[in-house]
Amino acid sequence: MFGNAPKALWSRYFSPDAENRISLACRALLIETGDRKILLETGIGVFFAKELRSRFGVVEEDHVLLASLCQLGVDPDEITDVILSHLHFDHAGGLLTPFVEGEPLRLLFQKARYVVSQGALARSEKPHVRDRASFIPELPGLLRQSGRLHVLPDGTERDPTLPGLRFHYSSGHTPGLLLTEVCGPSPDRAVVFAGDLVPGTAWVHLPMTMGYDRYPELLIDEKTALLSDLCQRGAYLFYTHDPKVAMSKLRRGEGGRLTAHESEEHPVRRKL
Repeated sequence: MFGNAPKALWSRYFSPDAENRISLACRALLIETGDRKILLETGIGVFFAKELRSRFGVVEEDHVLLASLCQLGVDPDEITDVILSHLHFDHAGGLLTPFVEGEPLRLLFQKARYVVSQGALARSEKPHVRDRASFIPELPGLLRQSGRLHVLPDGTERDPTLPGLRFHYSSGHTPGLLLTEVCGPSPDRAVVFAGDLVPGTAWVHLPMTMGYDRYPELLIDEKTALLSDLCQRGAYLFYTHDPKVAMSKLRRGEGGRLTAHESEEHPVRRKL
């Protein structure tokens, strides 16, 4: 998760277990606007066979996203759109029904459109040997067969069917990474879903990248541009993998270093 950063550095952020694993979230964001209920990502879900759950350290036995929606009084059939930043299994696995031996995988959210960028879809259909294990082989076909796949051409900033949202793109982690901005009534009320460009507060530090990133130097350039803009605007950054912090604002400290910002006026939003 920290690329070429030495353990002495990254262990300041996370305490690893005996196998050098760290605890991570797979957090989704629900947007309710007008007559639409939009999900940004679906988490990892429970599509894994038992041996793969053990390999990746997935501790939940139930579909946490479905349970969380139930707690909010939201039925999965009420979801109108599922926007996926990319199709790695820990971001899109929650689209699938729970694993049952001998049963084929099926899609959840049967009344929703599935929104993905052209670049991310293409990568999932023809992955490189380096990142093939990050994808669910059956998923692209299921999305296409659904008749509800909505592909955004790379570079699309606005979609008329998704008012109030703006899209940013990154290729440093994986081609076509789609970052959704929920536009607020003022610049400082906007929220950008950071995906794997900035998976948690530790990665706000610009040189910090992951070993999973396709082009780390490009990712740093993309991250610098986006975070500088958000810091200037006073907007929020939403973190998918941070186990404690759901979203925060940003600030510049000594030497211009960016950090997650917590204050009485702009507290860090923590997962409850």
